[in-house]
Amino acid sequence: MAAIAAIVFTILMAGLAVFQLALALGAPLGHFAWGGQHRVLPRGLRMGSLVAIPLYGLFSAIMLMRAGVMAAWPDAGWIGPAAWAVVAYMGLGVLVNGISRSLPERFTMTPLAGILFALALTVVLG
Repeated sequence: MAAIAAIVFTILMAGLAVFQLALALGAPLGHFAWGGQHRVLPRGLRMGSLVAIPLYGLFSAIMLMRAGVMAAWPDAGWIGPAAWAVVAYMGLGVLVNGISRSLPERFTMTPLAGILFALALTVVLG
């Protein structure tokens, strides 16, 4: 079950990475992210979207390694704590998206963050 959860987590994170890239390139989807205050993100938030992309890759790698789907890097003792950090980050995402003033962000990203949280927790407990 943990392996399936890690793979689904990675697929969803890849989709979010594409979304963040679109935001960084100026797609008018800002009402779904970063508080929803801008339809097209200003430069600073676009940089934030670019920073999010490798983070999503790192989060996915951590989940895949924790589930045993991907070979762990040498001295993999850090993977367990890192996986819990990903769980905490996803839980924070549920909270932050849930209190967003942007209805599109609240109604799309909160459930997605909840799913990512549940998947990450499944991997860590699996």
